[in-house]
Amino acid sequence: MEHLTLVCCETDIGVKSQRAIADPVLLNDKRVLANLLATEDKYLPHTCYFNCVQTDIEPYMRKMVAEWMAEVCSEKGMEEEVFPLSVNYLDRFLCVRNIKRTRLQLLGAACMFLASKLKQSTPITGEDLVMYTDHSISLEDLTEWESLILHLLKWDLSAIVPNDFLDHILHRLPLAPYEWVPIKRHAQTFAALCATDCRFMQTPPSMIACCSIGASLRALKGHSDQNIFNLHMITGIDMDLIRSCMEQVEQIVRTCFTPAAPQNQHSSVEQDSSNPKQEQPTTPTDVREINIVSMESSHPPHPQAIPLVY
Repeated sequence: MEHLTLVCCETDIGVKSQRAIADPVLLNDKRVLANLLATEDKYLPHTCYFNCVQTDIEPYMRKMVAEWMAEVCSEKGMEEEVFPLSVNYLDRFLCVRNIKRTRLQLLGAACMFLASKLKQSTPITGEDLVMYTDHSISLEDLTEWESLILHLLKWDLSAIVPNDFLDHILHRLPLAPYEWVPIKRHAQTFAALCATDCRFMQTPPSMIACCSIGASLRALKGHSDQNIFNLHMITGIDMDLIRSCMEQVEQIVRTCFTPAAPQNQHSSVEQDSSNPKQEQPTTPTDVREINIVSMESSHPPHPQAIPLVY
C-alpha cells in the first residue's frame, strides 16, 4: 500500500499570522478556476442601490466609509482578503435594506467584524472597532448589526473577491516565480482601490483581478498586447473589456496620486487650505496612504478614531 506524506508549509509574514503556502494541486487544477468563474456572479450586488433602495446614502458616503474600512484593516495588519470581503458584505446589505447615513459607519464596522472572523486566525476585537469610531457606536450596536447582516445575507459569507483569482491567474502567466511577489502586491493595491470606487461595485471579481494584474504588468514591465492576450486566454474575458477596465484602474491610481483635488461639495466640514492633499475632510487619511504606503512600508499610517460625518 502506497503511503502519502502530508506536508504543511507556512510562510512567515511578520506582523500577520502565519499562513500556508499556495497549494500547487489547487493551482494546477483547472476546475478550481472554472468554479470560481462560474460562481462569482452570485455574490455581486444585484443593483445600483443608490437609485432604487437607499434614500439617504449617496456614492461619496460609500467611498468615505470604504476608505475608512481600508485604513482600519491596514492599521490592524489584517489579511488582504478582509477588506474586499467586508466591502462585499456592505454592498450586498445595502442592496436589500435601506438605512440612514448615520448608521453607515456602524454597518462598515460590523462587516469588518464578520470578515475578520472568517479570514483571520485572530480577528479584530469589537472594542477596537468601537475605538476606531471614536465610541460613536457601542458593542451592543456592533453585535446587533452583526446578527442583522448574517440574517439578510442568509449566512452566505464565503463570497468570491478579486484576491481569490490572483494566484490562479499569476500561476498561468509566463512569469518567473520571483516576479509574482511585486506583481501580486501591486495587483492587491489596485484591487483595493477598486473596492473604494462605486464604479466597480457590479464589476465581476475576475475582471478586477485580471485588470489589476494587467495594470501591474504594464507598470512594472511596460505595455504588451501579449499580456492582455494571455489574460484573455486564462479567464475568457474579452480583450477589449480588459483594455477598457485597465484604463479605468490606471485612472483611479493616477487620481490617487494627484497632489490636489477639488473639495467635495457634499462635505459638511470645510477643507483645510493648508493641507492640499486632503480630499475628504472627514475621511481619516488619504486613500493613497492606505493602499500604497501601508502595503510597502513597515510603518503604516495610524487611522484616526473618528465618527464619519457626511
